[in-house]
Amino acid sequence: MRPTDHLKSLVAEDWQAATRHVFTDQLAAGTLAADRMLAYLQQDYLFIEDFVRLLASAIAHAPSLPDAIPAAQFLGLISGPENTYFLRAIAALGGTTEPPAAPHPVTTEFKALMRTAAKSGGYAQMIAVLSVAEWTYLDWASPHADKAATLPFWFGEWITLHSGSGFEGVVAYLRGQLDQVWPGLSPEDRQAAQTAFVTAVRLERAFFDAAIAGYPMP
Repeated sequence: MRPTDHLKSLVAEDWQAATRHVFTDQLAAGTLAADRMLAYLQQDYLFIEDFVRLLASAIAHAPSLPDAIPAAQFLGLISGPENTYFLRAIAALGGTTEPPAAPHPVTTEFKALMRTAAKSGGYAQMIAVLSVAEWTYLDWASPHADKAATLPFWFGEWITLHSGSGFEGVVAYLRGQLDQVWPGLSPEDRQAAQTAFVTAVRLERAFFDAAIAGYPMP
């Protein structure tokens, strides 16, 4: 079994819940309330800075230049088309990004996970978090790819950004990187990467749970 498949098997229940969630089902059906989508995008936009820094750290720690180049290309997508999508969609739904939304506790926890991975110096730990963030989105969005063109752009483009051959290639690259380095990890580094993977999946599920509720603050 591939290391990434093994890691996924450890969190099968949370993975299924996160990738077949009522929130994403409603999003893909175009029935999600506008205020729920707006709140979701405002919370998700809070991840951009930490995600970019995490991805940049992974690029810096990649084993070789060929290993780094796909991540560098993906960084351009995140800081370009995806960032622009956020600004357009949030504005179209009547929201703003300045000042930024107050982070929900699950958002804060996920941002902390990204920062910890970025500062860890452990390539596998970084890639583990990145893999979850992108692989779970590919998993939920792909079954709905054929609906994207018929939806308002704030729904449809979000699906398109996370499906199709280009994004499948990103996920294949991230999984491949983790699979590649896994056999050579020390027990401590392997445990750190596994913990990061498991925690990230748990937080993906919790993030969608909070999204369907409108991110109520405790």
